[in-house]
Amino acid sequence: MLGADLREETLAFNEQLRALLATVPGVETVAPEVTRRARYEGRSIFPAPVFLDEARWVDVPSRGGGLRVRVIAPDGEAKGVYLHIHGGGWTIGAPDLHDADLSRLARDTGLVVASPEYRLAPEHPYPAAPDDCEDVALWLRGGGAAELGAPAVLSIGGESAGAHLAAVTMLRFRDKHGAPDAFRAANLVYGAFDLSGTPSRWLLADAPVLTDAGMTWFTDNYLPEHHGDERHDPDISPLFADLRGLPRALFTVGSADPLLDDSLFMAARWEVAGNDTDLRVYAEGVHGFNAFPIGIGVAANAAQTEFLKSSFLKG
Repeated sequence: MLGADLREETLAFNEQLRALLATVPGVETVAPEVTRRARYEGRSIFPAPVFLDEARWVDVPSRGGGLRVRVIAPDGEAKGVYLHIHGGGWTIGAPDLHDADLSRLARDTGLVVASPEYRLAPEHPYPAAPDDCEDVALWLRGGGAAELGAPAVLSIGGESAGAHLAAVTMLRFRDKHGAPDAFRAANLVYGAFDLSGTPSRWLLADAPVLTDAGMTWFTDNYLPEHHGDERHDPDISPLFADLRGLPRALFTVGSADPLLDDSLFMAARWEVAGNDTDLRVYAEGVHGFNAFPIGIGVAANAAQTEFLKSSFLKG
């Protein structure tokens, strides 16, 4: 964790965020398309999106009938590809809402960033989203990276539901495709790794940004036909998987995030399984804290950039 000054700044920011959230309806109380539209129009609690001309869409074949991938290339020769999977509870969110952050990552890491527009729930429940992410990764390894001007040296990551889908994609590559080394590194940011719920989810049920009611809504959208112990399937909750033979991983989470235990438990199991593991917990950080221009957000983003850069200096 970081110092007292950053903690005080974060606590003050959290109070401002609570006040702002009190003026908007809970995500679970409105139709998904309402929240999706508001995010595009800059009417959400998050900073307004910036859509960059340098970003482009690439069409990729998939078992769902084809999908788009948002691509941003670095200046100069690319070192590899970062497969970024956006968050949003499998229900909201989109790759182009992250143009500014992904452009910074591409510039600072030398990686081509590719972010799939995977199918969203509740219109397309499990397994649509992980199927799409798996198909994009297969495409990248099978010639797609070369089409993007990069070697087929891949890393993977994402935030929240995106971190969950990144973990599932790595497990599928190890178990279905015999490719445990498909990814050089995993950048897993406040992921949901146990969809049956962990203690911090109940202890922080009224946390800013992601409440228990919101988490229940997101999970039920994604898993309308899976309940109880069915949610312990490793393809649904990767915390329950055999985690041996997976790449080095950076886990990032705030201590005020109801998904705190997901990262704590997953990082512990990742390390015990023999994988290189780095866990960063940011004091008083709420869910999504690094989307905001506060000290711990800047620090967390810098750590992720350095992690990805260092991963491509190895081997």
